[in-house]
Amino acid sequence: MSDIIVYTQNECPPCKIVKMFLTEYGFSFSEKNIHEDEKSRQELTDRYGSYSTPTIVVGTEVIIGFDIGKLKLVLNVID
Repeated sequence: MSDIIVYTQNECPPCKIVKMFLTEYGFSFSEKNIHEDEKSRQELTDRYGSYSTPTIVVGTEVIIGFDIGKLKLVLNVID
């Protein structure tokens, strides 16, 4: 499985849901809080062209915003 990076910020309910989803399905991930880390915020905007959280990076796939359906598809999660 590719590395998973979740860009988050404080007081972001969808970010919390994405992290709970990943944990529930046993995926490990790195969290980068753009509110607490300027370098992560710059990386999010410059590298991925995103200004939203959550933004989830799975290998070369970038999911901008809260889209559990797309995340399940990218991670091959079947309910």
